[in-house]
Amino acid sequence: MMRNASFITALVLLVLTGAVSSLLAYRSVPIVVATNLEKLPMEIDGYHAIEDTFPESVYKELNADKHLYRHYWDADGSVIDLYIGYYGTAKGGRTGHNPYACLPGAGIAIVEAKDAFLPAKGGAGRVKVNYILARNEYNIMMLHWYQTAGSKVMSSGLKQNVERFVGRVINNRNDGAFVRVSSTVSDKDFPGGKQKLERFAAKVLDLLPQYWPIER
Repeated sequence: MMRNASFITALVLLVLTGAVSSLLAYRSVPIVVATNLEKLPMEIDGYHAIEDTFPESVYKELNADKHLYRHYWDADGSVIDLYIGYYGTAKGGRTGHNPYACLPGAGIAIVEAKDAFLPAKGGAGRVKVNYILARNEYNIMMLHWYQTAGSKVMSSGLKQNVERFVGRVINNRNDGAFVRVSSTVSDKDFPGGKQKLERFAAKVLDLLPQYWPIER
């Protein structure tokens, strides 16, 4: 009896998977009609932004639909860098790159990597993201996460894949973004530097859903 139940369950899952795959294959793929990220405020938490760009070879490698790369300066001369790479549904909704592979590949050592928690909008709990301390000639402090459906934040690409699959089935959309907030700090500025980075990242978390790209 148990064997029959397992067989029926597997058969149902197989049929459902086939039905979902057929449904996805016949639906049109939405395209990005408004990137919107460029409208993200040039002033965040008292920091004022300067736009920057990467070499064209980097953009070609990342292959995103929209890049946002800015340096935000405060009155004391502290700088926080913001990078957002957005991938529409047609490009699979996520980057194939991540800091754990790309930093060592660039000759930058990862000294510490662990979870970090940012306050959710409206004080509704906390959002888990990733914290990395890396070092070349400088200490590089970094918070990064994956985001999809405008407001859903995930700390891993695997979780983002699950959310993208659900979004594709229900809303015919699985776009997503990689978000990185980083700064260089001296050894004596570690605690204060991390607090500034977390406060700025929390502001970005609050703002990003308002400037999420539109697909149709």
